[in-house]
Amino acid sequence: MLMTASQYTNSLRKLNRVVYLFGEKVDSVVDHPVIRPSLNAVAMTYSLAHRPEYQELMTVTSPLTGRRINRFTHIHQSTDDLVKKSKMGRLLGSLTGCCFQRCVGMDALNALSITTCALDARGGTEYNRRFLKYLEYVQTGFTTCDGAMTDPKGDRSLPPHAQADPDSYLRIVERRADGIVVRGAKAHQTGAVNSHEIIVMPTVAMREEDRDYAVAFAVPSDAPGITYILGRQSCDTRKLEGETFDRGNLFFGGHEALIVFDDVFVPQERVFLCGEHEFTGGLVEQFASYHRQSYACKVGVGDVLIGAAQTAAEFNGIATASHIRDKIIEMNHLNETLYCGCIACAAEGHREAGGTYMVDTLLANVHKQNITRFPYEIARIAQDIAGGLLVTLPSEKDLKAPETGRWIEKYCRGKAGIPVEHRMRILRLIENLTMGTAAVGYLTESMHGAGSPQAQRIMIARGVNMEAKKAVAKRLCGIPEK
Repeated sequence: MLMTASQYTNSLRKLNRVVYLFGEKVDSVVDHPVIRPSLNAVAMTYSLAHRPEYQELMTVTSPLTGRRINRFTHIHQSTDDLVKKSKMGRLLGSLTGCCFQRCVGMDALNALSITTCALDARGGTEYNRRFLKYLEYVQTGFTTCDGAMTDPKGDRSLPPHAQADPDSYLRIVERRADGIVVRGAKAHQTGAVNSHEIIVMPTVAMREEDRDYAVAFAVPSDAPGITYILGRQSCDTRKLEGETFDRGNLFFGGHEALIVFDDVFVPQERVFLCGEHEFTGGLVEQFASYHRQSYACKVGVGDVLIGAAQTAAEFNGIATASHIRDKIIEMNHLNETLYCGCIACAAEGHREAGGTYMVDTLLANVHKQNITRFPYEIARIAQDIAGGLLVTLPSEKDLKAPETGRWIEKYCRGKAGIPVEHRMRILRLIENLTMGTAAVGYLTESMHGAGSPQAQRIMIARGVNMEAKKAVAKRLCGIPEK
């Protein structure tokens, strides 16, 4: 049977992790009010797998075990799998209004499936056998994996081996007969403390001098030597104020963490790359392409923001104004254009040598390049429609206080018949999506997640066949080929 949401939550209670937030050690990650909304978002990936109407999107039969598994642990076997991955991302984004955190682990598994096959095809290694054994463990245990790629990087003009602090990139500090010891950190780790496993990959293409940094492996999220330091988010302490609608999204959220690896031991069976620097570039590009496709989630969050903007317009009494209708159309146009990109790179995918299906790299990078722009415009339009009250709105406590509540009821009212509280709630949701905690997952993550905009432009330049374009142009105007 597939794991349920409650079973997932209980499984996290059994982990013994070292987690810090606001300078204090967190006793219970599961019950902490700042962290719990992000856990709820991951739990939704388990809940939907049990709903018949979503079974085809959320689950699939594993070719490895023959069992029904959650799609987040699946290795893509067709372009249909890739398309369903995009549709799944939009669905979850639209139901949670935030990042649901499991895409990075799924993308790491698929990239490692390809790279470990390529490593073993060269001869002399058994990385793919190790990987398949680990994959079976993940699928059988209904495991949530965190994909950890981004290093702190230090001085970005220098390669890993030339850094003043050698731990600026995660590295192997000891090789043993039974495994390796690693030291360093991974930054910006989405959903890290909601994960059972951490899958580490290199963050850049490397050369011989960087071989100690050319490492990929998996460890339990509570392995000795791992410390999590959670990042701040705008308006995050509102979650500490109790059951208040000032949070905007009352149910779901996200989190990011810095993961510190302080001499962590990794058993040999969980090592998937160990010094083969020439394979790092391919692994990075494969993961990046998969993860750039995964930004279908932003289309789903865009659905929520568009719905909120339309509702705010109706509550403000301006929904029928021609310029408002035009703005809503523009928001939908931008959002559906994003959806076109993630579906296209999936539909144009291809089979790799080991059987794993890979997205079209060029189209995946075009899709992500659009993601770095369009959500910002969608958010701008939403703020335009919402009006200035979005950022000057009194609190829920002021609404409920007898001394101030009557004035808020009088002067924060919009269209007749709409409760003031309803107007305040929808404005708080828009604030959350465009400026609050959810803005991390919708806007900043759109910009920097899966690589900066320049990273996609480099890949687009590599992927375009410019010579073929030139040849067609010359032929049509009669320029002879040399």
